Parts: sequence; C-alpha cells; structure tokens
Amino acid sequence: MSHEIIKNLSADEALEKLKSGNQIYMNSRTGSGDISPEKRLDTCRNGQQPYAIIITCSDSRVIPESVFSAGIGELFVIRVAGNVMDDHQLGSVEYAASHLGVKLIVVMGHNHCGAVDAAINHDPDGYIKFITDEIRLAIGDETDEEEACRLNVRRSISVIENSLAIHEEEEHGLRVVGALYRLEDGSVEFEE
Repeated sequence: MSHEIIKNLSADEALEKLKSGNQIYMNSRTGSGDISPEKRLDTCRNGQQPYAIIITCSDSRVIPESVFSAGIGELFVIRVAGNVMDDHQLGSVEYAASHLGVKLIVVMGHNHCGAVDAAINHDPDGYIKFITDEIRLAIGDETDEEEACRLNVRRSISVIENSLAIHEEEEHGLRVVGALYRLEDGSVEFEE
C-alpha cells in the first residue's frame, strides 16, 4: 500500500484493515505482511507510514504485526507488560498521532495475561509492582481474569482519552478503541 493511501486512511478504514488482517492471520500458517528487502529500503528512505498505533502487552505470544498481517512500517507498536499506560507510552502515542498522522489507536489486551494474573492473585515486589498496582487501579476487586483484562484495556483507553494532547487530536479524526486478543485461536475482539 502506498504512503499516500496509508496517510489518507480514516480511523474507520484503518480499523477495517486490522480486522481483515486478523482474519487472514487466523487462517495462515506463515506471515503475510511485507518484510521484503525492498520494503525495508523504501521505509528507510521514505520513513514510516503506520496506519494504526497498537498498545499491547509484552507477552511473547502476542505479535501485533502477525496478528494483523502487517508488514514493515504499517503499525506503530508500543509494548509494555499488562498494556498499561504511563507518560512514556503517552509520549509515544502522541508522537505517532501528531508527527506521523496516525488516526487509530488500539489498546489490545489478551486473555491469560500474566500481569493481570499477578495483579489478581499475587503481591509482587520490585519494579513489577508498578505494573500490577496500575492494573489493580483498573480492575478493583474483579477476580474474573477475562473481565479484568477488559477493565484493564478500558483504563488504558481512559488514560489516553484524558491526555490533553490526544484530546486535541480527536478533532482531526483520531479514534481510540479497545481489543482483546485470544491466545488459543488468534482472534481479536474489538470493543468499539
């Protein structure tokens, strides 16, 4: 897809592209995104033109480029355990929305998330505690793992939507949606 076409995608068109890519992924045995030497050279020379920002967990089983059948330069991926938001992640979102013109932000949690499990069932210490404390703010007393994952996604969406710079961008067509990736079958359920 050319730089000009991607640059002009609306948030709704970008979301449909993600959904279509996920359908391809669910039935594939190998990746289908463009990772060719030509694409690497093109993005090196002409820069990146991502059509979506994906904030997701660092879990090695969650691979956004594969999940959405995307190639080099198509997704701006921000990964942190538990897909929690802080100033660093917000700065990355702000950069991609403001400087790269991306109109769709997807916060994608996943089932069987170790960070969510740790927040529900354990009391970790060290730096992990920063993550689980943030998740606990999102989930409260919820003990159902899948519902806790959804609540955690919604909190991250709220943090993004309450960011002043992100709020200003909404006037230009920026959209924030939630999603839940299912490890067992590779499907993505979007919360629009």
